[in-house]
Amino acid sequence: MGLMQRAVETYDFMQKQTPDRQPAPISHMTTRADLEITINETGTFCSANAVSKDEPKTVIPTTESSRGRTSGVCAHPLCDQLQYVAAYNDKKHTAYVSQLEKWTYSEESHPKLLPILTYVKGGTILSDLERCRLIKRDSQGGLENEEKSGKLLVRWRVIGLDDNTPDTCFEDSTLFDSFIRFYQKEHSEDPVCLCMISGEHGRRAEQHPKGIIPISGNAKLISSNDTSGFTYRGRFTNEEQALEISYEASQKAHNALQWLASEQGVIYGGRTFLCWNPQGHEVCHVVGAFANFSKPQREPTNYQAQLKKTLEGYQSQLPKTAGVVIAAFDAATSGRLSLTYYNELQNSDFLQRLYDWDNTCCWYTYFGIQSPPLWQIVNCAFGTQREEKGKMCMKTDDRVMRQQIQRLIACRVDKRRFPADIMQSLVHRASSPLGYEANVRKTILSTACAVIRKYHLDREKEDWDMTLQPNKEDRSYQFGRLLAILEKAERDTFGNDETREPNAIRQQSVFCQRPLYAANNIEGQLERAYFPRLSPGSRMFYKKLIGEIMEQIGRFPEEQWNQPLRETYLLGYYLQRNALYTSKHQNTMEENDHDSTEE
Repeated sequence: MGLMQRAVETYDFMQKQTPDRQPAPISHMTTRADLEITINETGTFCSANAVSKDEPKTVIPTTESSRGRTSGVCAHPLCDQLQYVAAYNDKKHTAYVSQLEKWTYSEESHPKLLPILTYVKGGTILSDLERCRLIKRDSQGGLENEEKSGKLLVRWRVIGLDDNTPDTCFEDSTLFDSFIRFYQKEHSEDPVCLCMISGEHGRRAEQHPKGIIPISGNAKLISSNDTSGFTYRGRFTNEEQALEISYEASQKAHNALQWLASEQGVIYGGRTFLCWNPQGHEVCHVVGAFANFSKPQREPTNYQAQLKKTLEGYQSQLPKTAGVVIAAFDAATSGRLSLTYYNELQNSDFLQRLYDWDNTCCWYTYFGIQSPPLWQIVNCAFGTQREEKGKMCMKTDDRVMRQQIQRLIACRVDKRRFPADIMQSLVHRASSPLGYEANVRKTILSTACAVIRKYHLDREKEDWDMTLQPNKEDRSYQFGRLLAILEKAERDTFGNDETREPNAIRQQSVFCQRPLYAANNIEGQLERAYFPRLSPGSRMFYKKLIGEIMEQIGRFPEEQWNQPLRETYLLGYYLQRNALYTSKHQNTMEENDHDSTEE
């Protein structure tokens, strides 16, 4: 099934849930109201107030034309902008009053409508709002700053009816039902089509709603009104031949997608990502963390065990056959919304793929072993270093972010191989540490190591261990270990000066290209200037480790010794450096110092 069918299925299921977990009814939409006017049962003004931005969005009735309006005059039936509700714009106000009158005096009328119509016809809206200090008027009696104030959306509250319904129009389900019945009768004679979503006959939708994605308010997912361009020219003679969808199915699908986008849509670089189950089961978001541990996991075995428990927990909550829908939306232009990614999976497959990703694309961080978030991978690979809130961090251009996040989602969900260009960019940045602040540098290195593990598992089916392997038969890995030892030996002579960079870090970019040449230079500097400052035990410890690593490197052909390193050198570098700071190695150096003193 496609996106629209799944959206209709979601709508039908969610309509059975509690009102706070429901999409807007058909012929309605949710939007942000700015002003609320309260009147009594006779249409007399009582009060007005500004609607807080923290309040939930307001449900308002709409016609097919008004919901898709971009320019021209087209009024909503009840709640609308001040330029329609107030009497200062004759054309728009007439359209609003005419439509409200038609509904008020129809067989499907509602008790709240006549008081509202009476008050609107009274023409005192602007003066009442000015008295409540919600707007300002100019010397001619019109709105001051009309371009902005005229777009303030008004919603209604009618008190004193005693009909056992909410005073607020936007919470009264009987009012919703009244407009649905009225609108259906108004269009009962409209053409009928075979709906390509539901497979049933119904009134054909002439227009489709806009505003599915809040950040792209005017963009439509379905549009075919371009009779002079290339929307369908050359393939069909009219838009009906290209696509026919019933009004009801269109309303359900668009309202469901709008509700999903506002409830759980995640936005990266202007692109909105959705991930949901049509039957309302809660699922992990495809761009979110698969597991949130109560305490940091410092050992790989513990991390894998906790990850497995998380998978089993999710599997016990969701039926194996439950479906998961993943979709991404982006506005190519201000009026066109694109579906840039779509996939459907069974829950069991979806969870397993998230588990596999987090189990293979992970590394040590300050908070224990974790899988780096997708946005972090993109920022570290393509971002620039900036200061935000007093801290340095990596930030990526929106155009790059949205494209790369979607590539990584495809890798995570579709089991595609990890992109080589992202891995290589991370390796390049991790190999040039002087260009970044200390904390940013650590994040880049950790992220690069996680990605390298994932990349090699995808390409070579080789699982790189997250524990140090002194006898690893990989030249680059061994040279990475050597770099860590040369760095740590020099740092041990710095004392408390953490701002000073050792020669190993300064020459790391050269080390990647000519490892033996750079290692000889760094070691020569250690011998002349730094080893004499170390205690005998520490000096003996480091020289022994260097000798063991050179023995491992010597097993490879001599012509390879000074060739550029592969990315795996970063794994050896990180793990060896991590091991040098553990108590085991510190104790070894202290024991060597003690033995030297006794001699």
